[in-house]
Amino acid sequence: PTANPDRVKQDLTNHGVVVEEYGGEVLCAEVSAKEGTGIEHLLELILLQAEMLELKGNPKGNARGVVIESRLDKGMGPVATVLITRGTLHTGDNFICGLYSGKVRAMFNERGKNVQSAGPSKPVQVLGFAGVSQAGDNFYVMADERGTREISSVRQRLKREHRFRKSKTTLDELYDQIKRGELKNLRLIIKGDVDGSVEALTDSLQNLSTDEVAVDVIHRGVGAITESDILLAAASNAVVIGFHVRPDAGARVAIRREGVEVREYQVIYEAVADVRAAMEGMLAPGRKEVPLGEAQVKEVFSIPRIGTIAGCYVEEGVVKKGAKIRVIRSDERVFEGSIASLKRFKDDVKEVAAGLECGIGIKGFEDFRVNDILEVFAIEEFRRTL
Repeated sequence: PTANPDRVKQDLTNHGVVVEEYGGEVLCAEVSAKEGTGIEHLLELILLQAEMLELKGNPKGNARGVVIESRLDKGMGPVATVLITRGTLHTGDNFICGLYSGKVRAMFNERGKNVQSAGPSKPVQVLGFAGVSQAGDNFYVMADERGTREISSVRQRLKREHRFRKSKTTLDELYDQIKRGELKNLRLIIKGDVDGSVEALTDSLQNLSTDEVAVDVIHRGVGAITESDILLAAASNAVVIGFHVRPDAGARVAIRREGVEVREYQVIYEAVADVRAAMEGMLAPGRKEVPLGEAQVKEVFSIPRIGTIAGCYVEEGVVKKGAKIRVIRSDERVFEGSIASLKRFKDDVKEVAAGLECGIGIKGFEDFRVNDILEVFAIEEFRRTL
């Protein structure tokens, strides 16, 4: 009930997406999944756009497509929703998709019915993947089964080598991190029920990174949290995040043994909020100056075995022993330090309020002059936020 389509359209303009009613070229249809309204209008716009752009697909030849979504099903294994963009996909075709090869064992349309073929613009759920592909991976049918396996093997090897090279840190990089105050990393392992959710959660968390604290997703995958995930987290000092998935039996034993922290979430925003709070805890506390009072030097006294003391009149606020103090002369800062001694007549006191006279001694400074202004302040630390 609180949905505001106009606000969504305005926010889209901030990302360079301007809808037609705002003078842009992007078609827009307001639909309601709950009420089922606006769907006919949406389909009309899609057909109109396809006609104007003269979009065509060749149903002949080996199929090509792109993965829209993927997941690990307990009964069927790796399953991917593939949108065919060219050619026709048949049951029994050999294919390569991202890091994995496979053979089409079965296909299901958007209504869950088994189909034997799918042409251009047809989305189908494909069974027969050797592993869980990622959304956006290109899907190619190949005639040679052996060739698909060789390509898959090479791609997986290159991926492992890239991950290994990425994990190395040179001395120059270490030196740069030390100069910057040692960049802090929050290492995460993310597992989810479908690849789209894992990708969305990964992007949301990585966008929290700053110059001081960074989110480092060392591994992400689809399926239940396994023992290998826990061992990787223990070795790399990482936190495991499960989105709509739980640890399996082996993982639960490893969690108790290794003491790895595992967080389970049903909503992305809750995971983002918790990680943000953890990162804010890793930030160095901020510091701000809080004015306490101001005094003016009326006389300067030199006391044996003690040093030079400024006889002052507190004009505003309060002067506290041990507080920070700044000496101002002709509107210029002369010295900054802390109050070493504070006296009222001959008695040591902890503070002196406005309207009273006092003697002030500053640690490491004796060059007082009449009419110097002494600004008294405190430094307070506060928790910083992202």
